[in-house]
Amino acid sequence: MGSVTVVLRKKQNQQGQFPIAIRITKDRKSSFLHTGQYIDHKFWDEENRKVRKGHPNSGRLNNLILAKLAEANDKLLELETTEKRVSTNTVKKHIRMEYRNESFFALADKYIENLQKSGKHNRISAEKPRVKHFREFLRGQDIDFRDITEMTIRRFGSYLREKRKVSERTVVNHFIVIRTIFNLAIREGLVDSKYYPFGRGKVVIRFPDSLKIGLEIEEVQKLENLELESPAQRHALNVWLFTFYFAGMRVSDALRLKWSDFQNGRLFYTMGKNAKGGSLKVPQKAEKILEHYKAKAESPEDTIFPELKTKDFSDNISIQKTINVAVKKFNKHLSKIAEKAEIDKHLTMHISRHTFGNISGENIPLQMLQKLYRHTSITTTINYQSNFAFKDSDEALDAVVDF
Repeated sequence: MGSVTVVLRKKQNQQGQFPIAIRITKDRKSSFLHTGQYIDHKFWDEENRKVRKGHPNSGRLNNLILAKLAEANDKLLELETTEKRVSTNTVKKHIRMEYRNESFFALADKYIENLQKSGKHNRISAEKPRVKHFREFLRGQDIDFRDITEMTIRRFGSYLREKRKVSERTVVNHFIVIRTIFNLAIREGLVDSKYYPFGRGKVVIRFPDSLKIGLEIEEVQKLENLELESPAQRHALNVWLFTFYFAGMRVSDALRLKWSDFQNGRLFYTMGKNAKGGSLKVPQKAEKILEHYKAKAESPEDTIFPELKTKDFSDNISIQKTINVAVKKFNKHLSKIAEKAEIDKHLTMHISRHTFGNISGENIPLQMLQKLYRHTSITTTINYQSNFAFKDSDEALDAVVDF
């Protein structure tokens, strides 16, 4: 004969709260069915197995616990009556398929945890705050997937625009995280697809058009010829020019480069974003920058630039944090450099990639640009370059107004 009881498990979530779970025990083996609810340890009455009255939602939570206990007991009795051998996992599976109500934030915690296990630290730094903003919008309360309706999503969008003053692109990014976790819940059998709030006739996610502005050739030449007394500014500009010379290489890839990546006048490296490898000839201008740093190289495994020289590359979290700090410093220096060069555009590390796209324009075949950018799809290259292809529209406009 099996038993069912409610427990407060010991594993905390990222907010320091503990999960309320149903423990199913049979043949001295236990399995846990999470209710999706978390509370502080101080609110748990261990003796009576319920939430203390001091919790603001104690009544609702205790009613939920009683309902889940009743469901679990009924299912255990039913299975023990109809089947010869019943395991705790069998009971758990049948119950989950019936009420499927793991909460959004319980699954969101698991989603973030899986990103961390996969080493996707950039996505964690971007998506974890978006989950946090959704929780703030709900005033700290958890929510069942079935209650995440089209209206909930639209109200969340309004909250982001009006209260947090974010861009439309940022709103879309928040929606995408919710959609991703909702899709995961459907695949895990935690909610029926009929409750899905996204898609045609519901909330349709569309990226707003974004304007990518790159420097012109003359502006790059200003930077190349600029005399700088500050070593920090000189270093920031060296890294910017280096990434530009290598087809707008991402700064995160540039800072990871080692001297051993350069062989016979060529650079061999794998792009961090999509793991696409390749080789590029070292341009003469890039060679001059390399010469500037070569004197400080102690071994072929040293990084070209100093930011990650003493870092343990197996510690992905530390590496990413160091890169993020370095980019912020670079961007501050680049802002001052733009003023000195009399460039009225917002100069950042990422604009080197836009600059390469702008100058390459229509002069390089798309297939070659795809290779240089290391885009997986040619469509990505086409969409990217469309930001910088103005010739046809300019000529069409001149044909009408130049009379």
